[in-house]
Order: sequence, then C-alpha cells, then structure tokens
Amino acid sequence: METALLCASSPFVYSHHYDKVGVYGSQSSHNLLSGKFMYRFSLSTRNTGIAPRRRAVVSSALGKGVKKRTIIPEPDYRIPIVLLGMSGGFVYTDNLAAAAPFGLLGLLLLVQATRVRFVFDENSLEVKVGDELQDSGENAFVGGKNRWKYSTFVNWELWWPSFPILVYFKETQTKPEGQIHFFPVIFNGEQLYNAMKERCGPSKTSVPK
Repeated sequence: METALLCASSPFVYSHHYDKVGVYGSQSSHNLLSGKFMYRFSLSTRNTGIAPRRRAVVSSALGKGVKKRTIIPEPDYRIPIVLLGMSGGFVYTDNLAAAAPFGLLGLLLLVQATRVRFVFDENSLEVKVGDELQDSGENAFVGGKNRWKYSTFVNWELWWPSFPILVYFKETQTKPEGQIHFFPVIFNGEQLYNAMKERCGPSKTSVPK
C-alpha cells in the first residue's frame, strides 16, 4: 500500500512538462508560464489517470470495498486428551466414580473437536459443524441461531491465556440485556484469541503462550 501511495503521489508525471514550459519564455512572462504549466498539468492528470488512481488508493486505504477474509481456527485436542488421561489415572487407582465423568467429558470434547468450528466471517461469528461447515442449528441452551454479529459483542475473555480452557463472550443480539456464552476451547488458542481480538475488539487477557 505504501508503494502504491508513493507512486500515486509521485511528482515526475508533470515535472517533465514543467521543464518544457520553462523554455518558452523569460521571467517577465511569469503569468503566461504559470498558465501553461497549469494547463499541461491538467492534461497530464487527465491523460495518465493520476487523479482516479489517487482516489482509488485513498479508498483502499480507508478500507472501502475490501472484504475481510474468513478465519477458522484449527482444532486442538489438548483438553480432551488431558481429561481422558485423568480418567485413566482414576481407573488405575480404582476410583471409578471419578473416572466416569472425566472420561465421558473427555470423549464428548474429543468428538466435538473433530466436528465443531468457529467461523469468523466478515461481520459475524458463527458456529458450524463438519469439514463442509454445515449449519449447527439453534442454540440448545438459549435458543436462536449460533451466529452473532461482532457489533453486538459487549465483552469477551479467554480463560486462561497460558492454557486456554474456556472462551466467554456476552452479546446483545439474543436479548437486549445481554446473553452470556461459554465454549470449551477445542480450537487453537492463539488463533482463536487473534481472531476474537481482530473482529470483536481487544480483551483484558493477554495473548496465549
């Protein structure tokens, strides 16, 4: 972009004409020379398209007509693996009462990590399912579609930055007074943080290590 701006503002398009105008008269005909210079500068601008190009560069710099890319954080299996490992440890010590819930939760998150995706498109965050990014339907807990505009986000946090376990956000799209959401971090924590920060604004938490 900086290169484009430098090219658009380059003075060499009309400096050549200024040199030509300089040989047509003397210092006593300063007004005439100025008139010829302005006329030739107008022609060079019209013929080379400098003005339209300059407007296009400015529009690009202001972000007009530039579509944001879609971001999909990669899946992360660390939390399911940790839970399944804890479940195995409890089984080893014959503590089946503790092993069962950890094992079931680990299996559930393992399956979810293979199919659930957070999709950050141009103006909304949406939860989709599968490699083909199918619609996930209505939210089972609070109702409504699992799609929220960034403009409705009140705040969000990632717990904890060094080892992300939960992502929390509050939005006003579901209900005006605000709706809170919690999701297990079964995605790449750093990619998720960067996407949330870019699309939803800064958070109080630091970037995941």
